[in-house]
Amino acid sequence: MRARNFDSEKIKVNDKVGNPIQIGVILVWQVRDTFKAAFEVDNYENFVRIQSDAAVRTMAGSYPYDNFDNESEMTLRSGHAEVNSMLEDHLKSRLEIAGIHVIEARIGYLAYAPEIASAMLRRQQATAVVAARFKIVEGAVSMVQMAIDQLSRENIIQLDEERKAAMVSNLMVVLCGDKDATPVVNTGTLHN
Repeated sequence: MRARNFDSEKIKVNDKVGNPIQIGVILVWQVRDTFKAAFEVDNYENFVRIQSDAAVRTMAGSYPYDNFDNESEMTLRSGHAEVNSMLEDHLKSRLEIAGIHVIEARIGYLAYAPEIASAMLRRQQATAVVAARFKIVEGAVSMVQMAIDQLSRENIIQLDEERKAAMVSNLMVVLCGDKDATPVVNTGTLHN
């Protein structure tokens, strides 16, 4: 009747959207009803292993591993509390027949399957780059707008639409570029 740990093997399953993932569970359990453990199932330790495997497969198929398109959707990676709670509930209902009490159940290992891991890593990196670029452009547009407004407001220089467009273009290149800008000093007149 002592508490026991079960660290499952990593199994390969498909998540909700069909991506192959590897997942393992850590289960802390104990026999609460020795009669059920002895007479309701053949081998209660083996029963725990098989039912844990089945519960993990069911739970993993209920959530996507990760979601790049809808950040509000619960995923295996982001929803630790909810996912572990669902896993625990599945295991409690499955193991009750054998008199087994689930003390704790949680995901112990979670990764994309090796055959798609590098592609998914590239996808995550691309998503991060796009998000960073979006922030850079958003900030650059705001800075350009402030520069044009301040130049006009303080009558520092009057720009026609063509010069304004050239200034916007130059500032956006400087602010959004990956490399430091190399300034060119114009020593001629404004219109030459």
